Amino acid sequence: MSAPVASTAPVTTPSSQWQRRLRVRNLTLIAIVGFALLSLVRVITGAQELTSAGTIQAALTSSIPIAMAGLGGLWSERAGIVNIGLEGMMILGTFGAGYFGYHYGSIAGILGAIVLGMIGGLLHGIATVYFGVDHIVSGVAINIIALGAAGFLAETYFTGLEGGGPTQSPPLPAPMTINVDFLDNPLASIEAKQWFFVSDFAGLLRVFVNDLPVLTILCLALFVLTFWVLWRTKFGLRLRSCGEEPAAAESLGVNVYNYKMIAVVISGGLSGLGGAFLAMVASSGFQVGQTGGRGYIGLAAMIFGNWRPGGLLLGSGLFGYTQALPLRREATVSIHALLLLVAILLLLVAAYQLWRKNTLQAVSGAVFGAAFLVWYLSTDVVPSDFTKMAPYVTTLLVLALASQRLRMPKADGLVYRRGSAG
Repeated sequence: MSAPVASTAPVTTPSSQWQRRLRVRNLTLIAIVGFALLSLVRVITGAQELTSAGTIQAALTSSIPIAMAGLGGLWSERAGIVNIGLEGMMILGTFGAGYFGYHYGSIAGILGAIVLGMIGGLLHGIATVYFGVDHIVSGVAINIIALGAAGFLAETYFTGLEGGGPTQSPPLPAPMTINVDFLDNPLASIEAKQWFFVSDFAGLLRVFVNDLPVLTILCLALFVLTFWVLWRTKFGLRLRSCGEEPAAAESLGVNVYNYKMIAVVISGGLSGLGGAFLAMVASSGFQVGQTGGRGYIGLAAMIFGNWRPGGLLLGSGLFGYTQALPLRREATVSIHALLLLVAILLLLVAAYQLWRKNTLQAVSGAVFGAAFLVWYLSTDVVPSDFTKMAPYVTTLLVLALASQRLRMPKADGLVYRRGSAG
């Protein structure tokens, strides 16, 4: 007789609802306070590029590929599969966008990128789920294979094409964009006033009414869809159970292998979509090596977000911002102004840890905060080389500060064998 299939709906208690609302409120509060501090630093330092509409738009463009890789990692790791291969799946997505986008149009390019990313996820799933290969080893292998395959295919299919070559595709058609001119002009006037917070918020709103790619809306909508599927449906409950207690899930009739495979294939598709965004929105075509480690940063954003969509989106925005700012005008001045922001944030963290009676963390935060403050006060600009390091320094700093509250899925990265339930 077969085991009964787990078909109960997700249990939602008043306590869990309250905790969820509190989590959403905290993330919203963090985002608002962080933006207000950024506006304050802009007023104090006069570095107007910190919150200009152009900077925010560039930050959003830089954030989406990171966010999609991180979202792919979230799906995979919630089912218990560590996916270091996000970078390789994104590379496959960039090539898919380049090849199919050039020959068949932008929609075909997006779909081709998703399919190639899913193929990468399928390979990773077969290796880890069915053959029990170590997840890290398999992910690294996917990255190496994808990089070599993309280079070989680019040389094969793009050499000789007008505007193409052995390392790049011809220019690709840009996806459709949205413009709301009757809102853009008033918001631009408010932004030009350089008022505290109000002008900065107007610049933020301008990003969503002026040349906003439809693909950006799609990617942001996938975060809402992911939350609903994973935390509001029976399918999501079963998938998450495979990453927490796979043996218990199997004992209730859940086909753990199938759910893990579904999750890792979706993970590859989302990473491939991030590659499509990178090739078709962030740039005008495919180039070998254009992912630039964004898959790994996406993995860091997922960890920073504690394996949840809201925190992941916040972390992706932070990393994307630090990637975009060095590319703006007066980048060294803007990065120098960020030293003051980092100093303020570290001192606030130190005060919070002291209130929590975490003396060691409080002292560490205060020491580093004071160091950044002295750095800011004793210099006028930062070295140009440091601006290139900013995204990676930010990644390390944020993960170090967030490490105390992280909780990964219990069975994440563990090899599971059918029948383990006994």
